[in-house]
Amino acid sequence: MLFVIGDYLGGMAVGAFTALAVRGVVYPGMDMVIAMIVGMALGMVVHIVLGLILAPVIGMFNAMIPASIIGMYGGMFFGMRDSMAAGSRTIEATIMVGALFGVIVVAGLQYYDRALRGVVVDAGD
Repeated sequence: MLFVIGDYLGGMAVGAFTALAVRGVVYPGMDMVIAMIVGMALGMVVHIVLGLILAPVIGMFNAMIPASIIGMYGGMFFGMRDSMAAGSRTIEATIMVGALFGVIVVAGLQYYDRALRGVVVDAGD
């Protein structure tokens, strides 16, 4: 159970830091394609740094796979949103949107993993 909580907290952290990094660089009116490329690059840097920090705690696969999707796609989504001046008005709202995106991605990946593997029962050995 603690690993599942760690997965969600890690996803929330990657989403929040990606949203903050993109908000700091992308400005309203920036070309949307450039904003999405910049956002994706920032998201990849954030996911590598945070993924390597979280890997000893929650495992490499559980840290890097969700973080890569959150960083890359979140960076593009947040870059597109901020270039259209449709972003969050406050830093707290930016953090919340990024964290929510992280939770949604982690939940989707865990659901997909469960659909592929089936329910795993701990035998307690």
